[in-house]
Amino acid sequence: MPKLSVIVPFYNVQQYAPDNLRSLRANARADFEFILVDDKSKDGTPAILERAAEELAEVARVRLIHREENGGLATARNTGLDAATGEYLAFLDGDDWLAPGYLSELVAAAEELGCDFVRTDHVQATARARSVHRVPVGLRGEVLNPREAILPADRSTSVDYPYAWAGVFHRRLLDRGLLHFTDGLRTAEDRPWIWKLHREAESFAVVGLLGVFYRRGVAGSLTQIGDVRQLDFIRAFDQVIGETAADRDADRLLPKAVRTYCAIIAHHLSEIDKFEPSVAKRLRAMSAAAIKRMPQDALGDVLDTMDLRRASALRRLRRRVTTAKAAA
Repeated sequence: MPKLSVIVPFYNVQQYAPDNLRSLRANARADFEFILVDDKSKDGTPAILERAAEELAEVARVRLIHREENGGLATARNTGLDAATGEYLAFLDGDDWLAPGYLSELVAAAEELGCDFVRTDHVQATARARSVHRVPVGLRGEVLNPREAILPADRSTSVDYPYAWAGVFHRRLLDRGLLHFTDGLRTAEDRPWIWKLHREAESFAVVGLLGVFYRRGVAGSLTQIGDVRQLDFIRAFDQVIGETAADRDADRLLPKAVRTYCAIIAHHLSEIDKFEPSVAKRLRAMSAAAIKRMPQDALGDVLDTMDLRRASALRRLRRRVTTAKAAA
């Protein structure tokens, strides 16, 4: 069994894949396994991966998988998870990169702590600018209860830091069915995933280890494009709400889930001009319907404690639903 499997999906990233692959080589060990998943790229990415896989195979175990159809990031990651054989598992996106030696330090930290998963800080790279983004958990290097790290509802917590590539996960989580993503989600795929981890895993820790470089503002990425795929956040957060409502601690946890959902809706509404007109119309309608589906007591409490700008936008949507219902 390899010590670590690293799952790296690629889709149309020919400009950035070479940096990514060089960073994997700078982290390679004979007991590491790199699973490269081409999600039916339409540019030169597959050829780059073919060449790189041969070179990486000299220093680590490598498996290159070409998907027959594009499934999106969640499905591509699941393809990699199904092929992974390592004791530990980690993720990296195809347009990001790692500092040399980072993976060995990450595995060493996980082995020392002995918990289900370890979360790390990361460096955001926007053009030539660099900024450090930290896990919103104060205690470092100590084993913690993941469920308790979901709260409080009115502060940024570990579930608001959903990045799958910022950490490492023991294989027992995979065996328990906690590492797979919801197939087909094109965006916000890590939100139901991180909530499930924190509700159902038994232990985690945070370490102050910088080594993941997250490339922000990439042309063509879903965070930059206002097309219909962005609306998958509705399905993702509906899943969070539904699963949390069924949890034994639903009364405690639902206010956090509802507050986060509302914050994400408000964020998308504030950037509605970037969406195509037909998608903007669907965004308003789907957001209004989502607000109607939320637990209304929890929603009322959230709107009463949110800042005025966001609360006003959400209340307008709520009134829209009420008005439409009355007219019908």
